[in-house]
Amino acid sequence: MPQEFSRTERVADYLQQELAKLLLHSVRDPRAEFVNITAVDVSRDLRYAKVYYTKLGVESAEAATDVTRVLDKAAGFLRTEVAKGSSLRTVPKLTFKFDESVGRGRHMEDLLGRARASDALRGNEAEADDS
Repeated sequence: MPQEFSRTERVADYLQQELAKLLLHSVRDPRAEFVNITAVDVSRDLRYAKVYYTKLGVESAEAATDVTRVLDKAAGFLRTEVAKGSSLRTVPKLTFKFDESVGRGRHMEDLLGRARASDALRGNEAEADDS
């Protein structure tokens, strides 16, 4: 019977939960406030993990460079804390990346809203012309 989830997926889920807790309770830098961990990609050998995050009010990777720098600086501390609270033989080396998909999603939703409003306006004009 095949496993429902691979080990890398289980480790990624565990890291996502633990890092979110640690950022909320243990990291004291104000630049790391309101950071949300959106995903974690763990390499097949479990040595490296890319941690994707968003921050409230930050829409682009350029604006998040300062936050990324802070998180990269705290990576050693976070890795140590995860190791203390887990039974993992080795904890992956953490690198942080800003997740731009949330900002792109908001932009697409805005464009769709504008298109719907434009279509509704055209529909009202067409009904007025038919009368």
